[in-house]
Amino acid sequence: MFRNLILWVSASAFGAIPQFQLRDTNGVAHTAEEWSGSKAILLFFVTIDCPVTNSYVPEMNRIARDYAPQGVRTYAVQADTSVADTDVEHYVREYRYQFPLLFDPRQILVEFSGATAMPQAALLAPDGRVLYRGRIDNRVEDFGRQRPEATVHDLRAALDAFLAGKPVGVAATKSIGCAIPKFK
Repeated sequence: MFRNLILWVSASAFGAIPQFQLRDTNGVAHTAEEWSGSKAILLFFVTIDCPVTNSYVPEMNRIARDYAPQGVRTYAVQADTSVADTDVEHYVREYRYQFPLLFDPRQILVEFSGATAMPQAALLAPDGRVLYRGRIDNRVEDFGRQRPEATVHDLRAALDAFLAGKPVGVAATKSIGCAIPKFK
């Protein structure tokens, strides 16, 4: 038993990708195997009833579009498991997500990435290392306070650095939004 614990901790420390099969809002099953060959994996943790999340959908779409040609796979992850699937499916159409939104009923990707808020981004290396976790940018200053435009683009800076073969300068930032409820 102790040996298994050590192996598990060792794998976690190096970002071992969990095995999963998660359905998206179109009914397509996604697994970690499809991440192979990607330069990076980008996860956006979202939920349908968070105003901050909803205000960021256009920027999430722009980021997904801008970085797809560079080999970045982008997914949204429905982090609040109490929301009905049909409501999420309607939400994806209404807000016009341009990348898959995954249902994560056991919060596998939430736990793996360490996500705590929505919206929150997690940038992963192909081997599963979490390179960046945090806000998309600094447009939302605090609860109820936001700038007309972002002046710091944290996620884009992390993506640009990693794709250029450089270290990610800031690996974590605080996300302002809605807390991810834990259902374990």
